[in-house]
Amino acid sequence: MARRNSPASKAKRRQERSGPRLDPTQSVDLSKTTELLHEHLTESLCQTVYQKNRVAEREREWSLHALADFWTEVILRAPKALTHALEEGGRGLPGWTPVKTSDEAFFKRCKTLSWKFFAGLLHEFSARILKVAPSGYASEMAPLSRRFSELWVVDGSRLDAIAHRLKILRDIRSPILPGCLLVAYDLFRGIPRRLQFDPDAAASEMSRAHQMLDDIPRETLLLADRLYASVALFEELGKRGLWGLFRLSARLKVRRLERLSRTRVEGGSLEDWRVEVGCGVTAPKQILRLVRLKKGRVVYEALTNVLDPERLSAIEAMNLYPYRWTIERMFFDLKEVLNLHRFYAANPNAVAMQVYAAALVYTAMRVAQGLVAQQLHLKPEAISPQKFFVKVARVSSMLTGAQCAIQAVKRANPGVRLKIPRLQRLPFVKTTLGAILVEKRDEHRRRRRFCEGRRRWKSFKHVPGGRALLS
Repeated sequence: MARRNSPASKAKRRQERSGPRLDPTQSVDLSKTTELLHEHLTESLCQTVYQKNRVAEREREWSLHALADFWTEVILRAPKALTHALEEGGRGLPGWTPVKTSDEAFFKRCKTLSWKFFAGLLHEFSARILKVAPSGYASEMAPLSRRFSELWVVDGSRLDAIAHRLKILRDIRSPILPGCLLVAYDLFRGIPRRLQFDPDAAASEMSRAHQMLDDIPRETLLLADRLYASVALFEELGKRGLWGLFRLSARLKVRRLERLSRTRVEGGSLEDWRVEVGCGVTAPKQILRLVRLKKGRVVYEALTNVLDPERLSAIEAMNLYPYRWTIERMFFDLKEVLNLHRFYAANPNAVAMQVYAAALVYTAMRVAQGLVAQQLHLKPEAISPQKFFVKVARVSSMLTGAQCAIQAVKRANPGVRLKIPRLQRLPFVKTTLGAILVEKRDEHRRRRRFCEGRRRWKSFKHVPGGRALLS
């Protein structure tokens, strides 16, 4: 029997703490992950959404399904310009929507078709893909899933400035923002469950958050930053049977009523208080819990309307709050990985179409990421979205080309029984585990240069002539 302090036993304990040893050369099949988007984004789904949302809009050659297919391919392939993508589609190249119309017809359709059709499309697509989406993200907080129906992170973000300058913008030197987003991100599934686009980049985030509450399931725990820590929002949460955990805002008036617990933690102390929040002028005073973690001179404070510590303990609240940054990572992936920092058109409807198409692709990729991690017995966070997306996009393009080539060979050989290879066995549909794993960051951090022009941004809606284009 090996001694407890022997080198072999120490190495064994280190391996148990670090988890299973990974083989970077292990093969990973990407063929099934590329099918998720096309399996659920079907023509019948698009037709259902179209019939639900249409008022006076009539069907055209550029149907909702054709537009959705085209925009998702734009996200996957990132062409230099929409005209390049339309030219490739007109020549019948694999993957692009084969619609025989002029470029002007496409741009006119993007200008006139309301972006709300794409919003409905994302909602229905998410509801369908939810049936196969694993709940493997943020596994450390998995016990909370048995006490709350959902756990969502809520935050907003403004879109990047328009690079392509319209005629009405030539005399305006300020950066023009085409809109803003408000997202409710599913922490355990790693996908956006609700996404609101607003063409007015200056729209109030809190007003939009109040509107989103009507579309959130009961018994959901919402996680957000100090902007959402308002008495009025806590009152609305209580009316709808929702729960919140928000960082304390300095503008709130807090009166401590009773200390529920005080425990020593590593490097500091953790206190749990029952408090009265608000002054009663704009909204009734609320009885909440204040969780306060003090480490030296650093103090972290969070408010929650979960009054029962058995349902959400103080230590769980403090461990949960750092997961709010997962939604910031989602915004980064949308803008940098899925190229949403660059808009192909300045038309608000076209901007929204690109936004929702990026969200569709992101949702499918994150579900695929979770499924691959489940098969490999890994945490989904161990897979890099940036590396994984590039691999899946390449495989998707090559599979589409191979399928088109097979169809062409069949048409060229009528009546001939051909032996068709299984595309899933071809080498290009596989990659190695080491090629998609997250790399450990070094100590050096590159600081993003701040552009002073970002302080002087304007919403597209508030420039002369912009409001007419938004209507």
